[in-house]
Amino acid sequence: MKRKIGIFIFASILLSACGIYSFTGASISSDVETVSIGYFQNNAPMVQPNLSNNMTESLKDQFISQTNLSLTDVNGDLQFEGQITGYKVKPIAIQSNETAAQNRLTISVKVTFTNTFDENQNYSQSFSHYADFDSSQDISSVEIDLIDQIVEVLSEKMFNKAVANW
Repeated sequence: MKRKIGIFIFASILLSACGIYSFTGASISSDVETVSIGYFQNNAPMVQPNLSNNMTESLKDQFISQTNLSLTDVNGDLQFEGQITGYKVKPIAIQSNETAAQNRLTISVKVTFTNTFDENQNYSQSFSHYADFDSSQDISSVEIDLIDQIVEVLSEKMFNKAVANW
């Protein structure tokens, strides 16, 4: 029993000493202490009022829940800036009577990420994700849930691209 405890303590010290391992899959240098996430302006042709705030807060939540980094308003060791570039609903799965069986909500964002300690990690990239819903449903009745689903996936993609090195 003492041997197992000793091995566990040794492994814990070893993993924490390397400074870049995380059980969440994030690979962040021990030098990095802060992250700043700018407000995602909504520049999409079709604007949904709460989308900017939802996108910004979702990315912040990713870092709060999956890292030990402190959020700062500006000039973080890791920096995110972005804008919402697309928000559209279009019909898919056209039936024989030329009506849509389903519709698709797609949200697109353009993100610039800066790592002040390792410029090789920097990126400027667009991300997009969608969710489908039955055409019998009015978009206003499902919009909030769909936005939440899409925004969560988009923030995970941005987070993983920045710190998971996938």
